[in-house]
Amino acid sequence: MTELEKCMTGLNYNCHDNIFLEYKRKARELLTKYNALPYEYKGEKTEILSSLFGNIGTNVSVGTPFLCDYGCNIYIGNNVSINMNCTFVDCNKIQIGNQVLISSNVQIYTSTHSVELSERLTPDWSPESGEYFCQTYALPVKIGNGCWIGGGVIILPGITIGDGTVIGAGSVITKDIPDNCVAAGNPCKVLRRINGDTI
Repeated sequence: MTELEKCMTGLNYNCHDNIFLEYKRKARELLTKYNALPYEYKGEKTEILSSLFGNIGTNVSVGTPFLCDYGCNIYIGNNVSINMNCTFVDCNKIQIGNQVLISSNVQIYTSTHSVELSERLTPDWSPESGEYFCQTYALPVKIGNGCWIGGGVIILPGITIGDGTVIGAGSVITKDIPDNCVAAGNPCKVLRRINGDTI
């Protein structure tokens, strides 16, 4: 199994493998150009995002500055607004549906490490190994259609947010959130149902 296959299936992987270093190199090159462009250069921005992301729909805006890790694992639907200063750590897939609003300073993480120190450290590690000193794995994140993610929200690895859901500003999402609800807090919890959905 390749390091990429390990990564995408949620197993520990070597994040310093050449394929990931190349992903990062390309992403940083494109992000440097993207973040330097003036606001009104929308055509040029769309071209760069099309090269950076795994998929991008129509009528998508991404405010600057924007940061991501690989870029190629980000999949965005139609009619999506991502405001300024967002960070997407896309070591695994980040899927964003249609008609989604993502406010400023939102952080989406797919990569993580074991809580147990013995499992977090790479066995028999040495500087010559070419590996990272700790074990990393990554889990996908999915944001459904029609969602609104408030400012400063943090979405942890492996999370799914259901269609039509609104996440309150400053929330830290540690568990899946269902369709059609308002959820907020740290940890984020469902506060009430919306969009005609009853309990």
